[in-house]
Amino acid sequence: MVSRNMVVKKSTDRARDLAKELARTTGHLPEEIAGALERRIVGGEFPIGAKLPSERELSVAYAVSRPVIREALSQLKIDGLVEARAGSGAYVVELSSSKAFRVQPVAMEESASLAQLLELLVPIEVAATRIAAVNRRPEDLKKIKLALIGMEYAIASDRLGDNEDYAFHDAIVAATHNPHFVALCKHLEFGARHVIRQARANTRAHLSELMDDVQNEHKAIYAALEEGDPDKASLAAERHLRNAGERIKLYLTSNKNRKMLDEYKYNYVI
Repeated sequence: MVSRNMVVKKSTDRARDLAKELARTTGHLPEEIAGALERRIVGGEFPIGAKLPSERELSVAYAVSRPVIREALSQLKIDGLVEARAGSGAYVVELSSSKAFRVQPVAMEESASLAQLLELLVPIEVAATRIAAVNRRPEDLKKIKLALIGMEYAIASDRLGDNEDYAFHDAIVAATHNPHFVALCKHLEFGARHVIRQARANTRAHLSELMDDVQNEHKAIYAALEEGDPDKASLAAERHLRNAGERIKLYLTSNKNRKMLDEYKYNYVI
């Protein structure tokens, strides 16, 4: 007979192995751990009403810090999969129809799905940037500028800078001072973060000469916001997002060509 301790140990070992694999393949564990926990919930390991393991237990199981687990749980709360009960922990809840809409992350190679996601994100980001140009306050500009400088340091330090990139866009949304925009973009955060992370990773790895272009696009957005010019701000935001889409297409095309070349060498070069 298999004891409960043996089952728990196997589950913990699987989670730890997953965390090690994620550490090798991604630079943002909270998002990946949130996805792993979601799969465990959907798979029935944690049914509706069940209490999730504590932050301490999850941090041990996934071999990560508690802040990483806290961010992952926060994402599950945003997605409506769990709720926090004061002094008790996080519990799985039934996904109501009002919470059913969620943006699933897509891989760079899924060009059709990626294009559809960008079709959703572009008009929202452009509208938010336009409104932010009108409503931004001095303290908003400081936060946006801080994220902009953070991206500069990331590039100079040969880091990805995805968190700073997202902070830049998030600060612009906050500068709208429109709670509905803030709530909507918070709901889209998982998908948006995923796109930003993958886009920057691919540009840095395969199109590194274009990283300065990416940063110059961010600078143009900030300059328009600082001027308080909504037309210029929305145009700069749309140009940046459209260019991001083109860089992704360029990566996919070059990646496809590399694979074809490798296949040719394998089949025909002795």
